[in-house]
Amino acid sequence: MASGRGILPALTHLVLDFFSHYVVLLVVLVLNVILYFIVTAIAAWAANHAIERSHESASVSSLSAQVFPIDDPFGNMATGFVVIFSLIAGVVGFTTSTTTIYNVMRWNASNLDAAATSSVITWLLTLLAMGLACKEIDTGWTGSNLRTLETILIVLIGTQLYCTIAIYVRLSVVLIIGRDFI
Repeated sequence: MASGRGILPALTHLVLDFFSHYVVLLVVLVLNVILYFIVTAIAAWAANHAIERSHESASVSSLSAQVFPIDDPFGNMATGFVVIFSLIAGVVGFTTSTTTIYNVMRWNASNLDAAATSSVITWLLTLLAMGLACKEIDTGWTGSNLRTLETILIVLIGTQLYCTIAIYVRLSVVLIIGRDFI
């Protein structure tokens, strides 16, 4: 021990550092559950609203609006894709974030492996929905509910990426050391 400080302060710092990352990860996961629920609710509302409105305007709509009616009542030509993929990403994100909370609380290699895999799948689906939302933003005008959906998708990309990286870092530590600790 060159510093003369002893092993106890170093171990205490390691434990506090571990629990601070653990608590932040759990808070971000709970935030993700809430945000994915909001994404699912807005996307389901938009799909339902478009289906209800397509019945009223089916005879006067263009051919593309008759085939894919989600963009007709509000939004632009990318809106239908954003709504459908946001609905898929929202449902998958909500369920995987909920199960990831359990897996992270168990904090061992097998549960972290499941959490890491589902986290990557969720991040990729959210990235696809966010990419389509960016195309919708670039294409033109949308309603305020869809702007909310686009904004939440952009925020979810960052929070889901943080969760994915944090889980993979912890999993790599567990696999390198070869045993679960703390």
